[in-house]
Amino acid sequence: MSSPHSAPLSAAEQTRGARAGALLFRNRSWLPVLFIAVPLLVPGHMSAAGWVVGAIVILTGEWIRLAGVAAAGTVTRRRSRAVQRLVTYGVFRWGRNPLYVGNFLIWMGFTIISGVYWFLPIAILIFAIEYSLIVRYEEGVLESIFGAEYLVYKQSTPRWIPRPPRAPEAGPHDWAEAWRSEVSTFLQYAALIVAFAIKQWLMTR
Repeated sequence: MSSPHSAPLSAAEQTRGARAGALLFRNRSWLPVLFIAVPLLVPGHMSAAGWVVGAIVILTGEWIRLAGVAAAGTVTRRRSRAVQRLVTYGVFRWGRNPLYVGNFLIWMGFTIISGVYWFLPIAILIFAIEYSLIVRYEEGVLESIFGAEYLVYKQSTPRWIPRPPRAPEAGPHDWAEAWRSEVSTFLQYAALIVAFAIKQWLMTR
């Protein structure tokens, strides 16, 4: 197999959507700002029920993220097209993009906490556009590197909506590494929780 850097580009990686997705992929660490700024800055109807429901959604999303990182390793934080192995087991048998599904739930959870409910459909639309392009790029890269092996996986595994696999596939999971790699993410959650608590306090004064 050719190295990730020398593998010829597949037709899927050369499409206009994939090229746009490549730009978004390299800057994806900034994309959550779009999902957090409005809920944090715009007044909303914050309530105890919103905190509970939002927390459940956030915890569900983070569990999916942890399972994905435990299976794939810290390669999930890569910024280049260098991919050493194709992960097709664990949570990746349920869906091809578990980390993005987890991110989506986390952002929706914070929006629910914010009480800015009118923003939910807008956030869903923004996510759908941005991450559909990112995934087009990533899928093109995986097709370039792994060829038929990836296409077989792609045909049997949904892109977004998780589906129980017909034949679960076991594989190595490094949960300790996953927890360590998520420390910075947990700190961000803590900061956001404090920020939303302050927002609610200011709104009730």
